Amino acid sequence: MKAGNIEQFKHLSQFRDLIDFNNNIEQWMIDLKSKFTKSELIALKRLIRFSAKVAGVCHAKIQTLVSACHEKGQEISRSTYERMLRKAKKFGLLIVYNTTKENGKQSHNVYVFQRYQSQIVSDSSTIDVPESAKIDGAYKTNILSKTSNQNNINKRNEQKENKLDASYTSNRVPEEFRDFVKYFFDDAKTIEEFWKIITIQTYYYASYMSVDDKVSLAIDAMKQLIRIVKFGRKVRNVFGYYYAIVEAILDREYVNTLHEMYEEYAS
Repeated sequence: MKAGNIEQFKHLSQFRDLIDFNNNIEQWMIDLKSKFTKSELIALKRLIRFSAKVAGVCHAKIQTLVSACHEKGQEISRSTYERMLRKAKKFGLLIVYNTTKENGKQSHNVYVFQRYQSQIVSDSSTIDVPESAKIDGAYKTNILSKTSNQNNINKRNEQKENKLDASYTSNRVPEEFRDFVKYFFDDAKTIEEFWKIITIQTYYYASYMSVDDKVSLAIDAMKQLIRIVKFGRKVRNVFGYYYAIVEAILDREYVNTLHEMYEEYAS
């Protein structure tokens, strides 16, 4: 591969735009942050910043990247950077392409970040839900009933045959939420079900919650769900657990609002 301007490597980008790239990196970090030392994380974050012009692609000298860390008061060595790169390649986070100059001599590498591949949830029917996450009400009953049927081992093959990936998700689901959730649940019906929970939970907040507010809530709750799963807690019913998380967030915000109103009135 010939060395050149970063623009000539656009075709290597795995991401739609910078937001898509950042979302993928955030998911990678949930899995991999603990695998890197503090110095290696500094190196990785600097490489990520240098991969913004073309989302997920960097064409720079290692010494340039090391120097950029030093300029920010984060002194790391070249060997630390190289060690970070070896780990990133091992985990599948990066692919490194060698480039050559016109005279055939080796030039600096092209670093290409890869899309996140979830290692924790391949089928929502395999996750257990604890008693503490169970909720009351008709929607809980419907969810549990529906999920129970989906969890039926005898029907799994049939479900997989009828499964549609995230690209078939209804346009009623905001794109940002769909793109975030698909890294863990690449199934249109599952994503729609998660958004349905948000719609139900925010029904009485419609007058002052914008779509962006709902998306922010939905993603925050999803991060908490994934975090819980990654910490080893078994969740049989992801929908019931997600419902409980969303409910808890809204309850907390409601209480905080009351406190703020009281303080304003008292003053």
